[in-house]
Amino acid sequence: MAGPDKEEPVNTGAPLNIPAKASPPREKPPPSQIDEKPVVPDTISPPDGGWGWFVVFASFMIHIIADGITYSFGVFLVELIAKFDADRGAASLIPSILVGVTLGSGPIASYFTNRYGCRVVTIAGAILASAGLALSTAANSIVVLYFTIGILTGLGFGLIYLPAIVSVSIYFEKKRAFATGIAVCGSGLGTFIMAPVTKGLISKFGWQGAMLVTSGLILCCILFGCLMRPLKPGKDNKEKGQKGTLDEKESLTITNGNCHNGVSPPELLLNGSTISPMKPFKQQMGMTDGYQDVARMAMSHPAFLDQAERPQVHFGSAAQFRVEKGNQLSPANSVMGRKDIFYSGSLLNIPEYKKDPELYRRSMLDCKEEVVSTSDAENQSKICCIKAGSKQAKILHQMLDFSLFKDPIFMMYAASNFLTSIGFNVPYVYTVDRAEQWGMDGDQAAFLLSVIGIANTIARLILGWLSDRSWINRLYLYNSCLIICGISMGLSVFCNTYHTQAVYCAIFGITSGAYVGLTSVVLVDLLGLDKLTNAFGLLLMFQGIASVIGPPVIGALYDSIGNYDAGFYFSGTMIFLSGAMLFAIPLIQKRQRPSFKITSGKGEDDLLTET
Repeated sequence: MAGPDKEEPVNTGAPLNIPAKASPPREKPPPSQIDEKPVVPDTISPPDGGWGWFVVFASFMIHIIADGITYSFGVFLVELIAKFDADRGAASLIPSILVGVTLGSGPIASYFTNRYGCRVVTIAGAILASAGLALSTAANSIVVLYFTIGILTGLGFGLIYLPAIVSVSIYFEKKRAFATGIAVCGSGLGTFIMAPVTKGLISKFGWQGAMLVTSGLILCCILFGCLMRPLKPGKDNKEKGQKGTLDEKESLTITNGNCHNGVSPPELLLNGSTISPMKPFKQQMGMTDGYQDVARMAMSHPAFLDQAERPQVHFGSAAQFRVEKGNQLSPANSVMGRKDIFYSGSLLNIPEYKKDPELYRRSMLDCKEEVVSTSDAENQSKICCIKAGSKQAKILHQMLDFSLFKDPIFMMYAASNFLTSIGFNVPYVYTVDRAEQWGMDGDQAAFLLSVIGIANTIARLILGWLSDRSWINRLYLYNSCLIICGISMGLSVFCNTYHTQAVYCAIFGITSGAYVGLTSVVLVDLLGLDKLTNAFGLLLMFQGIASVIGPPVIGALYDSIGNYDAGFYFSGTMIFLSGAMLFAIPLIQKRQRPSFKITSGKGEDDLLTET
């Protein structure tokens, strides 16, 4: 036996087996409170090519069919007014409900896309939209068409439209602006193609036969939906994940242990089980370098304050575990999980992405570590009478979170979108009817919609390129286009010849391209990426309501006055105001004082404002 003054040599290379003292038996904690294996959210690096180009092709063709049919419906409208001897205000409710339901179903489409994936939702939407148009051939009144075309086909197009957008965003990051630009160009090209095609089908088969052929055309979207293959992690992603895990373990060992000359600290064994080293306090607090950078930037740039969210904190062993019921939270299983899913620009424009793409992807997953009790895990959220798992309910709630109404900048932008949407669909609905009343033949009147379509296609490419330039103020570009669009619409009442109407249609197609193409990038400039999904979902609601209001009001003005002059004056004024009012946003941003909370040691939050 060694004396009390003699020290035993310690072997730092071998594990130390510390015998545990006998203790009275105690109850084991419920197994559902702590998961045995921590679930680490993985990230998938989009290929920026490869199969993604087939997805871009599928989205492009879907836009040709869905938007082409929607925006050329004015050709059908002339026939329906004559067939049912309906007022223009009542008849125009058909395309208005169609567009309104398509836009308003965005949150519903997001829920199903997140739950079942882009492929399944697109196929289901194509079947529903086709069935709606096919049933319309048996309609005996305008009211029936409200349901078959407006609701059924509108809901089907809504289920098609959202996956066509987000599927491209899943596959592209650096080239996202280019890929998305190609996909959405199908909208203008579809209008260019479908307007004369619809007129030709009506001339040969009548409106019912033309509508039946069109319903068959929508079924082609099933084939394009099959091309939307879910993105799965490849070999490179797995190697990156393994490397990241090893690096994390190494950093923990170095941080917690007393490493000298590169020798790792000894492992500790308790009852034969290895004790994992405790994470540093900084990591338990979630204060990563990215968080520190954003918080520091927020002190000098108030616009970034909303991005510097306080992290959720869990202490002790709870910080190393999380429980989730159902599938693991990963980009492959959670299509709508990324905060930048609606961002149509190149991610190279975002400084955080340029600095560290992998860290940026993890931050965009919006997956925070949580410890969920058994009762909380079993309880399902219920939103809008829909029972949903925690992740699906979170996506739906995020798009319909009305707390953003407290932001004056968002409210001004939403009001602008509402006014724009009132007048945006009016040329698509009434240009053909107005041209025929001015003495133009049916083919020339239908081709005016084609002029809008091809001009819109060219404009989206040009505006998309301009919006990526650092020397362009995207808000001012957006506002200027809307002002020109509104003025041209008001002056179109004097363009009563074919060539002058063609010039007006070209101007409208170019300037209205900003409304669709620049909405998401301007939202990010104003509110930040963290609020993009929420803001985009609420804007779809505003746009859907305004789209239902606009054309019927102009139709009612025609029924009471006898011409479209007052209606186009009204629509032009709405669009003009929607662009002009946004020039006040920089003034509001200057007047807003930044505020943030700092928790004192007493457990109370002190509100500090910069003076």
